[in-house]
Parts: sequence; C-alpha cells; structure tokens
Amino acid sequence: MRVAAFTDLTGPDGVSIIDQPTPESGHGEALVDVEACAINRHDLWILEGDSAMIDTDDLPFVSGLDVAGVVRDVGEDVAGVDPGDRVVLCPNETCGTCRYCREGPENLCENFSLYHGGLAETARVRADRLVALPDDVGMVEAAALPTAYMTAYHMLRRVEAGPGDLVFVPGATGGVGVAGVQLAAVLGAQSVGTSSSQTKLDRLESLGLDHAIVGTDPDDIRAAIADIEPVDSVLNHLGGAYTQLGLDVLRRNGRMAVCGRTASGTSEIDVPDLFLGHKRLIGSTMGTQGDLETLVDLVDDGAFTPEIDRTYPLSETDAAFTAMQDRESVGKLLITP
Repeated sequence: MRVAAFTDLTGPDGVSIIDQPTPESGHGEALVDVEACAINRHDLWILEGDSAMIDTDDLPFVSGLDVAGVVRDVGEDVAGVDPGDRVVLCPNETCGTCRYCREGPENLCENFSLYHGGLAETARVRADRLVALPDDVGMVEAAALPTAYMTAYHMLRRVEAGPGDLVFVPGATGGVGVAGVQLAAVLGAQSVGTSSSQTKLDRLESLGLDHAIVGTDPDDIRAAIADIEPVDSVLNHLGGAYTQLGLDVLRRNGRMAVCGRTASGTSEIDVPDLFLGHKRLIGSTMGTQGDLETLVDLVDDGAFTPEIDRTYPLSETDAAFTAMQDRESVGKLLITP
C-alpha cells in the first residue's frame, strides 16, 4: 500500500510517498480502507521536528489521526464492527487501567496518547475506537471531526457554553477556531473571532461568527472586545500572550479553556486578576469518544456541516502541509487516498 511518510523532519519537503506492506488486523483490531484523513497542526509540528513524541530514529513515520473509511477486515475478539461498515476513528489512545480510565472521562488517562497512521491507503486501528457513520454523513466531513471539532466541542463543554453566552475565539480561522465558532452557534451562543485576514473573517461570518475583529495584536483586540462586552468564555488554542488577553476580556466568574500552543508554549498571567475576578483557567485535551458520537449525530441531523477548505490526493500531501504552514486555509485540509 502507499503511504505519505515523513522521511525527514524538515517541513513539507520531508514528505515522501512510499510503499509499505499492507498490515494485518490483530487481536481487537480492524483494518480500514482510508477514504479521507484530515491533517492537523499536531502533524505539522511532528513534520517540522517540533514534537517530543517523534525524532529521526522513528523515520519513516506515518502520521494522520483523523481517519474515515470502510472496514476491510477485523481481527479476533472484535464485536460490533464488521467488514463493509462505514466508520470514523476516535484517535484517543488510552491504557484502560489507570484510575482515570476507570472513572472517566477517557481523555484524562495518565498515559493518554494519539493514534497515528491515517496518511495511508489502509490503516490498522483499535476496533473499539471506531464510530459508525450514518449513510448521510460523508467520509470527508466525518474525517474533519475527530481532532478539531471534538477538541472544540469538549472545550465548549468545559466552559459550560450555552444559549445567550458570548464566546471569544482568538485565531478563529484555523481548524479548532472554525469548529469553535460553528459549534458555539449550535449551542445557542454568540461568538467573537479574530484573524489577520478580513477575507477569512467574511467567510467565517457566513458560518455563524457574530463579531469579527481584524488583527492579531492583543492590545487592539482587547480594546475591540471592550466595545462589545465582557465575554462569558474563551476557547484558547493559541497560548502565549492570548492567555492573558483571554483573562482580560472575561467577565467575572468567566471561564477559559486552553488546548494549544500555536502562539507560544508559555504564558504570563496576572494572578490577582485571576483570583479577584473569580475567573477559571481550564486545561483541555482532545475530547471523548462520546463527544465524537454526538458530533456525528449533529452532522447527520443537519445541525452543522464541517468546514472543508480543500482536499488533496495522497500524492500531494506535501502541498497540504505547505498550505497549513502558510496559513492559507479556513477550515480543514484533508487527504483522500
């Protein structure tokens, strides 16, 4: 089978299309013929050599978390999944034995990790992590859900977003940002989003963004939000200076969930403002398989459609990562082997 392997950790030019043996399904596993696989900044960090998970000793490395396709084969002791099933993978990998796996939710697992291997014609996966797809949910739309939309949905749950709330989404035109805006609208909340591009924000307004702010400077954004009103919650996938910005624009007793470090892995915050304002700063990683099942149902019901910027064949995986690196896209980029 063909795979888009990382053969150098040098950025998009480190992607090579190579042949590897088609895997066999083992105990509790399934083989999925991949019809679509989304790429994420997580993959790009690995490709750029900016991940502690992978180094040159692991090359060639096949990334790709968000797999949708058709089950080809199942191994021993697999129940509820059969060849021919249309499925999407929840990429959470958990130990199943720690306190947090026993008590839940699963993304608190002490040994939490993520699946890799979707940038291929066939993927070997844990069968119990497969979610069935209704006939009306397309493969490309399904593959967009697991990382970006599951992460944003879990963050919205963590900040208790609901009808009438105002949610601030800095960097709103990336994968998690777009998902946050769309899902806030599904929950009945309004949103404030930022981007350096008015064109991108115009597109996002068509997806439900209520207040658009052009710019990336925290001081300018802070002033613009002051002209609206304090926000109830913040979805912060950027980190860096945007953490203090998020605290600044929160109302008293407001909540901010942080899931990423695109701007920086460190933040300085005003501690007195945090405790005097009764504000809550919450870490959030991915979501749960139950979250993904909910999202599939919402798409099937027509509550929202995942925003897809562009799809690429497997042979152009390097071009997809170049587009991500250049921040050209609004919404998800997907590979269709």
